[in-house]
Amino acid sequence: MAGKGGMTMYKLVVLGDGGVGKTALTIQLCLNHFVETYDPTIEDSYRKQVVIDQQSCMLEVLDTAGQEEYTALRDQWIRDGEGFLLVYSISSRSSFTRIKKFHQQIQRVKDSIPNAYGGSSPLSSPVLSGGRDTTTPIPIMLVGNKSDRVTEREVSHQEGMELARELECQFVEASAKNCVNVEKAFYDVVRLLRKQRQSSSRKPYARRDDAPPRDRNADKDRYPPKKRCCIL
Repeated sequence: MAGKGGMTMYKLVVLGDGGVGKTALTIQLCLNHFVETYDPTIEDSYRKQVVIDQQSCMLEVLDTAGQEEYTALRDQWIRDGEGFLLVYSISSRSSFTRIKKFHQQIQRVKDSIPNAYGGSSPLSSPVLSGGRDTTTPIPIMLVGNKSDRVTEREVSHQEGMELARELECQFVEASAKNCVNVEKAFYDVVRLLRKQRQSSSRKPYARRDDAPPRDRNADKDRYPPKKRCCIL
């Protein structure tokens, strides 16, 4: 997706329970400072121009509410998003447990969109039967935030890795407070999106498996070759 001035834009959505540090991660990335106080968010959007692997691009980051009552709003945020960060706190077992629900919601919403990542989107995939191309994984990063709270840890690094394997996504532990792995969490999602866009731009349109093979002889009968003459 191209933003103003033709710069490539990536829409990232940050999801997770309330109080896990979604806003802190987003503000640390976009504004380069740490927010100490917790102020529950409903929806905040940030834009930042960055250079990732020697390529300039614009990130549009949507910081979302984690509370249950915003489930319907979250559906819309997910529809609009291209890549996702699923955030939990390593010092909160309950926030880790809830990650699967957020992941299921992403899958449900994206699967309900006809030709998700298709049409005019740079992520277009060959989908003819409705819904997204399930062979193309949704770019997701699982983030174990607050890694600085070592003495309060309730979720081990190994558990985070195992959940990421189960969800088939990437994983990193980060600290918004100490600015550790903040850029990596966001930038690696962009790298996944870039690969998908490059792959889809090279991929020929796929024929449905149940579609009959094309009869080239019938095409010749229907559209006989035009006779051309050359005047010398």
